[in-house]
Amino acid sequence: MFRRSTFILLSAFAVFACNQVNEKETSEAENNKKQIIKDKSTQCITSAEVVAAQQQWGAGIVKIGKVFNDGGDYKQAAKAHIESLYGYDLGMVLFKPTLASEDQFRETFDAALSYFVGGNETYAEDKGFAIAPYTKVRWENSGIYANVCDMAIAMGNYYFTTKSGKEIKVEYTFGYVKDKNGKLRIVAHKSALPYNPG
Repeated sequence: MFRRSTFILLSAFAVFACNQVNEKETSEAENNKKQIIKDKSTQCITSAEVVAAQQQWGAGIVKIGKVFNDGGDYKQAAKAHIESLYGYDLGMVLFKPTLASEDQFRETFDAALSYFVGGNETYAEDKGFAIAPYTKVRWENSGIYANVCDMAIAMGNYYFTTKSGKEIKVEYTFGYVKDKNGKLRIVAHKSALPYNPG
């Protein structure tokens, strides 16, 4: 009788302990799942973040031109612009700039730098887009595909104001991802002058 009671008691304890472990594992799994969802949601890209990144890009282009006009280190300003806003350190960047016809695609940091400031013999066509210079960049989004966490895409026209006050209209498509610090970085950039049937 004692042995049977002991066995029943031990069996009941084992079931109780097993249930406690299962509840703990379930609770931990749910917490982990919630954390993953929370972490993912903090990485989601919003339209507001895209608009802010666009403003930073435009301000960077204007700054490079101003540093150039002031006789400063405009190449360093351009390097900082690319390092801060483009994802060359993250992997591939698909960059097809407006005023490039011979070397149309700029897959490397140096190729992008050459486009913005010129002076690289490898890209003889580059005159330095950012040192035109421009005094203002105005964005007009046709649409922003965002709120999808991994990547956002924006398309529309941006307008570059020259020193004489003339606005130049350019079409663009930008693709953005977030780096490990949650900062938007450009991984795709295509721009072109509007089609002219003449």
